[in-house]
Formats: sequence, structure tokens, C-alpha cells
Amino acid sequence: MKIHWLQHVPFEGLGSISDWVKRRGHPLSCTRFWARDTLPEPDSLELLIVMGGPMGIYEEDIYPWLAEEKLFIRSVVERGVGVLGICLGAQLLADVFGARVYPNSSKEIGWYPVAREDGDAAPLRAILPETIEVLHWHGDTFDIPAVGQALFSSEACRNQGFMIGDRIIALQYHLEMTQEALMVLVENCRGELSSEGWVQNEEEIFSHESAMIATNHLMDKILDYFELYVCT
Repeated sequence: MKIHWLQHVPFEGLGSISDWVKRRGHPLSCTRFWARDTLPEPDSLELLIVMGGPMGIYEEDIYPWLAEEKLFIRSVVERGVGVLGICLGAQLLADVFGARVYPNSSKEIGWYPVAREDGDAAPLRAILPETIEVLHWHGDTFDIPAVGQALFSSEACRNQGFMIGDRIIALQYHLEMTQEALMVLVENCRGELSSEGWVQNEEEIFSHESAMIATNHLMDKILDYFELYVCT
């Protein structure tokens, strides 16, 4: 399974996804927009992973490569390639499918539970828990695309994920976050942390090791889904 991923800033990597890819032995390539890497031919891919970043999908005046990225994602989708979007990646998918992306009523940073939405997303639904505590780090949110099916919600943010068909999964939170990846993220974004509203402080964010293990396990299951049902 040929996997390509899109990186928006050097301090947000694949986390546990990298471990899964190594265990499975799949070829992996990357476009680093911050380093002005070139994009591959969409026809050469079987799975595209679009990762997170601190920018908004509407900030093309500051990050002009966002326009190119949206066109690339659209081209990949049109070819039936599997796509996994995480955080900013989920918001980019929402935008590509015509849904609104906008600032949430409050930032959501830290470990908070998400609840699964009702609906038929089989066979993916069989691996999704009814509720799970996950790491959030976002200020924006999205509407569910007209062709999408809502997957999760939280108390602070109504729309936390969606699925389109059986090949596109968008998650606004971070199932892939490892302790090492979290340390790098906090080091670069420490100024966003507090103990107000839906934002946890640094001590709280680093005190959820068991939840992190559970989210990494779910991330593995979702990648297994792509491997078994989408990219075969």
C-alpha cells in the first residue's frame, strides 16, 4: 500500500502512524509544505494522510500553498484514493467537499471525550467505540459535508469527525499522538495552554498516558481498516 502524507509544520508528524507503517512495511513518502516540497502524482497513491497544523484552511493569503493543497486533495479524491484527514486535515477535507470551516465557539485543547454518532458506517462502525477520551488541539471546526456522515461529537464541539463513502475519514482530534510527539507539540505551542474553558494546562495534558495508549490502538484499527477494505 503506497502511502503519502502531507505535513504543514515541522513539529506535527505522524506519531503512532509511523510505527504502524513500519510494522506493516508499506512504502511511505511525504510532502512538507513548509519546506516547499513537490507533490506526487495522485495516480501513484493508495492512501493519502493529511495531518494537522496551526493555520486555518482560509488563510491562503498567509499560506499560499493551501490553494495548491486543496486542489491536490480534490484530485486524489476524484481518483478514488483512500484519504485520512486529521485536525487541519479534516478541516481541509470538509472544505474540499463544500462544507463551511470556521472558528469554534471556544478553543478545545486537551483530553476530552468524544461520543460516536448514530449511523451506518459499517465495517468501520464495528471498530469505533461509543465514547473515547482523545487529545484535541484546535480552534476551528467544520460543518459536516452534505455527502458525509457524522462520526463523533464532543461537548465543546458538535462536529468532530465524518466519513464520506467508505474511503474518506476525517477526524478533528489526534488519535496518533505519542508522548514524544506531544512533547514537541507542547514545546512549539505552549503559549496556547491555560486552565480556562476547554483548554487544559501542561500538567493536565501530560497526565493521560492510558488514554494515549487507547487512542493509538484505535488509530491502528482505523489504519487496518484502510489496509483491509480500501487499499486492496
